[in-house]
Amino acid sequence: MKIVFATNNAHKLSEIKSILGSSIEIVSLSDIGCTVDIPETGKTLEENARIKAAYVFEHYGLSCFADDTGLEVEALHGAPGVYSARYAGGAGHDSEANMRKLLGELSGEPHRNARFRTVISLLQVNENHPQKPIEHQFEGIVTGHIATEKHGQEGFGYDPIFIPDGYNQSFAELGETIKNKISHRARAVEQLALFLKAGR
Repeated sequence: MKIVFATNNAHKLSEIKSILGSSIEIVSLSDIGCTVDIPETGKTLEENARIKAAYVFEHYGLSCFADDTGLEVEALHGAPGVYSARYAGGAGHDSEANMRKLLGELSGEPHRNARFRTVISLLQVNENHPQKPIEHQFEGIVTGHIATEKHGQEGFGYDPIFIPDGYNQSFAELGETIKNKISHRARAVEQLALFLKAGR
């Protein structure tokens, strides 16, 4: 089975392929010749994931899935949430600036509970109605807390400052193997994989 993952993020692509294994062939946007930076204009993770998947389906007619992930911090009323990748502002996704801003916002705050949430939107070609895809969404959540400073060199995004429940190390310290077993994305992808394999 071949399916498009609507991303050109090498970290995400590697993580997804590692989680799904070889039973499902994952191709990226660049693999299908899509070089557009699909705008994420939704106000929720669910909307953003669907927007990206819908773009690929509408322009290329291929089954596709897309994800959006947010870090939701309790003391900040769920922020940065859907704006996690652009939290510090600017055009690019500057992880260092995002972490600096978040740590600054939480300076002196004793309540540092947080969760990562990933939503995956899957649009599959419907043989009976080619213009109307079959749609499904999957969600994965991992709870934890925000450290007071960065720890570890691996991972990406907020990994150096997020410590998942049950561990005393950040995602960046735990490393890819452990993270891919317990992360928000892993949990959402596991649901996606079970669904895809059941339909084969």
